[in-house]
Amino acid sequence: MEKDKESMVNGTATLSEATSTDAPRPFWSSLRWMVFVYGVPTVLFLVTRFLTAPDYVGRDNDDVMRLVQVRDLLTGQSWFDLTQVRLGLEGGTLMHWSRLIDLPIAALVSVFRPFVGPVQAETLALGFWPISLAVPLLAAMGLAGRRAGGVDAMHFCLGLTVIFIITTNRFLGGAIDHHNVQLVLVAAMAAMLVDHTYRAASYTIAGLAAALAIAIGAETTPFVAMVCAVVACQWVWAGRKALRSTVAFGLSLAAGISLFFFATVPPRLYLAATCDNLSIAFYLLALTGGGLLALAAATLSDRSAVARMIALGACGLAVIAVALVVAPQCLGNPLSGLDPLLLELWLDNVTEARSFLAVARTEPTSLGAYYFTGAFAALVCAWRIWRRDRVDLNLILFALVFSSLMIALIQVRGMAFSNLLAIVPLALLLSDLRARSKGGTAGTGASLRYVGTLLISVPVVWAIAGELFDKGIGGVMAGEPQASNGEACLTPASLADLEGLTPSFIVGPSDIGAAVLRHTQHRVLSAPYHRNAAGMLTELKIGLARTEDAANMLRQLGHPILAFCAADVQARMIAARAPQGLYAELAADHVPAFLSPLPISAGSPIRLYALKP
Repeated sequence: MEKDKESMVNGTATLSEATSTDAPRPFWSSLRWMVFVYGVPTVLFLVTRFLTAPDYVGRDNDDVMRLVQVRDLLTGQSWFDLTQVRLGLEGGTLMHWSRLIDLPIAALVSVFRPFVGPVQAETLALGFWPISLAVPLLAAMGLAGRRAGGVDAMHFCLGLTVIFIITTNRFLGGAIDHHNVQLVLVAAMAAMLVDHTYRAASYTIAGLAAALAIAIGAETTPFVAMVCAVVACQWVWAGRKALRSTVAFGLSLAAGISLFFFATVPPRLYLAATCDNLSIAFYLLALTGGGLLALAAATLSDRSAVARMIALGACGLAVIAVALVVAPQCLGNPLSGLDPLLLELWLDNVTEARSFLAVARTEPTSLGAYYFTGAFAALVCAWRIWRRDRVDLNLILFALVFSSLMIALIQVRGMAFSNLLAIVPLALLLSDLRARSKGGTAGTGASLRYVGTLLISVPVVWAIAGELFDKGIGGVMAGEPQASNGEACLTPASLADLEGLTPSFIVGPSDIGAAVLRHTQHRVLSAPYHRNAAGMLTELKIGLARTEDAANMLRQLGHPILAFCAADVQARMIAARAPQGLYAELAADHVPAFLSPLPISAGSPIRLYALKP
């Protein structure tokens, strides 16, 4: 009887597969068509936002500096030379950003330029690039949902991803920083790892995506390490079944990181171990880990799970040994060596660099938007694991979401990744709750559980709730204006006076540095990048110093022009910290005798001063 039952089950499964293969699938079950259906309105929304934006460059300083770097590449700077010669002290500042992001943007500008001119070419390129990335993100998240929970989960993943895209600034036109590409790569890795059939092609894509993520930005390295751990644990668990997938992942990671290292790192820096970009440190770690994992899978997949676990432990020890020999400093926080003054007056006030505790102390109403969705998804995965529900799938999802959440607890910038990855396990939960509600016919309780879970799964709901709690309905409806550096010190009108000056060396608040580089031919002492630590620290000390000392420090820089914006947040902090300092004097309209005011436009918030002979 049991054999007959087993035959019937197998026969049904075979018939079902044949039917799904031979019969035309419904339109709504096709991932390709659904990416089109969800993607078109999303892209149209983003295009509309871009066309109505006041500027074609994103408001983030990183977007502005990326444009400056792309312009330098287009005007003849070497592919291997990332020195921003107009930033910082004498000799410039060697940036840590990858040319792999500069390349597509520069290529788009070059394609558009013959038809529309240089300014419009930049506008089109900066609009097209981030908006176009919304499509592969939808495809990756839809595939992850389809593989994890079928058609219903696919639709929930696509819908929640649309909300994610239109409620963040990562995919708006002008957002040309590398974070949007990293989000696409993280989604691609997740989609590949939930392939329960262990296809080698999926794991090859995952390995290449991991290598590219490291090459673009070192901040994704902890997540890539977790992806590697997931693949390794799958191999230990599945053995020969995961042989081809594990070898494919290890080799593609090793080959990809080698390609990107030699394609982007100049030969003179091959042996320089830096912790904030692709260097010999991350190259050897990925090469060793990927190569050893592929070798272990190729030779030991038929051995026992214990033998595979011992082999995996040996691979891990080898990677740790490489890290200790090549770059032990990279095992800690690469920003921990910054001067305490920079930490106090700069890094501790950068929102995306704050920790969970700092956010809880300074803006507690934002905690829900930053952290709840990721934490909720991790708990859902843990609950399913405890219930023995699709344990292997939920272990993978838990590892990816939880690791991203831990990164976000250290630096809030990681919340974008945890909020994105949380979509997959929450889509599974929502598809189950929707099925139990039976379209609202299963009772009020089932419907409320479904709708309530849907609402709390969306980070923007928590953001709105936080605003309501903080300001009340009246404050939110009134749209209280908030003064910001973007409004006060970074407008084209504010920088117009600087544009009219002969190219000089500008000393001013770090937040205006990138904008000055974009709009003028001046050099600037300071811009908010840790590689420019010496320039930022010099500017802070000048602002804090008494007038006599400030005069000496300015003269040591040659003949700079001092640009002071009293509305700048950091300038106000400096003035408050040193009431007798230069910035405090200027904020009080007391011009020291060694400075000569330059003509400025009426109403300009930026005042300009030259040194008297």
